[in-house]
Amino acid sequence: MQGFAYEAPSSLEALRARLAAAQGAGELAQVLAGGTDLLVQMKQGQRAPGLILDIKRVGETQALEADSETLTIGASVPAAKAKAFPLVAEAFPGLAHAIDLIGSSQIQGRASLGGNLCNASPAGDTIPALIANGFEAQILTADGLRTLPVEAFVTGVGKNALASGEVLLALKAPVPGPRSGDAYQRFTPRTEMDIAVVGVGARLTQDEAGVLTSARIALGAVAPQAFLAEAAGAALVGTRGEPEALEAAAAAAMEMAKPISDKRGSADFRRRICGVLVKRVVAQALERCTTGGAK
Repeated sequence: MQGFAYEAPSSLEALRARLAAAQGAGELAQVLAGGTDLLVQMKQGQRAPGLILDIKRVGETQALEADSETLTIGASVPAAKAKAFPLVAEAFPGLAHAIDLIGSSQIQGRASLGGNLCNASPAGDTIPALIANGFEAQILTADGLRTLPVEAFVTGVGKNALASGEVLLALKAPVPGPRSGDAYQRFTPRTEMDIAVVGVGARLTQDEAGVLTSARIALGAVAPQAFLAEAAGAALVGTRGEPEALEAAAAAAMEMAKPISDKRGSADFRRRICGVLVKRVVAQALERCTTGGAK
């Protein structure tokens, strides 16, 4: 690993100014949120920044709060802390489960959802869960702030929509109302410490008659980036989640999946598992619509 400078700005203004200075000087700056991906990549020679900007002292990146309408998770909030936040545990159990799949307990004490998202792994567990729950990325720019749906944030393998000089500050989602439930499940060759061969997230909302008024299905590890499977969700809206509706959603997801073949599974295997997981995840989210808990 080559030498680098380290700085930890303590305000948005200081962070913005330092990024602008680095950009003007042609200095390769890298933002550090948790560091569990970045430091490994640096040791392996995959990244060689001249400047590390640690954003954990910027208050906005450490926000973990909710009001009646919005949940906010700062980009550098440790995964373990986000998972334990009462609203996440109670109203976003699928996301909480996805967070719990990030490495070991030690890794979760350091890793962040923001860093996980910026790393943009196709197999990242939290990304489909964030997409399914309608999270938006709040981004610091040279001129102010902009927001972007998480499904538009990841643009490819290890690539995201941040322009030069921009930083992810926080992730925000609407607080779900009654008769709403989410879920996330993945398939891996091993039960622990592995990455997803396929990952599926869902957020469903019913009316008082049990008819689905909204359905968001997100797929991971079956394309260069996790994505919102709109056709799969559309197959569920207007139904009560009957078996034929689940089959239609699964078929739509399988059609949209564009997986690769590698040593961990063939493309055909991944596509079939995708359909199986869609049905399981939707069934679990449906149950949570009526129970309102992390069952």
